Amino acid sequence: MHNLDETDLEILQLLMSNARRPYSDIADTVGLSAPAVSDRVARLEEMGIINRFTLDVDRSQLRGGIPVLITLDIASAGPGVSSIKADLLDDGAVEHVFTTAEADLIIYAKVPDNDIASWLADTIDADAFDDFGVTLLAGADWAPDLGGTEFALTCAQCGNTVDSEGTATRIDGESYQFCCPSCETRFTEKYDRLQQGAE
Repeated sequence: MHNLDETDLEILQLLMSNARRPYSDIADTVGLSAPAVSDRVARLEEMGIINRFTLDVDRSQLRGGIPVLITLDIASAGPGVSSIKADLLDDGAVEHVFTTAEADLIIYAKVPDNDIASWLADTIDADAFDDFGVTLLAGADWAPDLGGTEFALTCAQCGNTVDSEGTATRIDGESYQFCCPSCETRFTEKYDRLQQGAE
């Protein structure tokens, strides 16, 4: 398995600042050829480090709304965090949804008016949360940065850190990393047993 290095981090940082930056420009900055940059980006995608290239739209330029942070105290008997997140992200007013360690949700949204309770009732099930809090924002800035980041891929089988001894495999279109060949074998066998049981 290829060791991820500082050049990979530099390529990621350049793509985060402008995902449409030509590989030739990146190559000039990092001291590689454009095909070598393309190969590294393809490998980062294969490993699941780059999930997609996206567009960051300044919604304030397109439409109004009141910028707020909403903290939802999720109900234990409700539909579940993932279902609530999906409903929120389907609403055009919601830009970001964060999950806290306590399994609460923090939502950054530009709501149409100051009646947050009504907006929430229209967006998600009423029994999805026990309580909510609202913070009115004066502004919001986003500056993605990889400063101080080190690559720490985790083994899909045991959770240990994957180093230069690690392996990777693709199963049903998904890429998985492993700390050693035995973890890869155990994971693949378990996956096959689960697949056979589902049929």
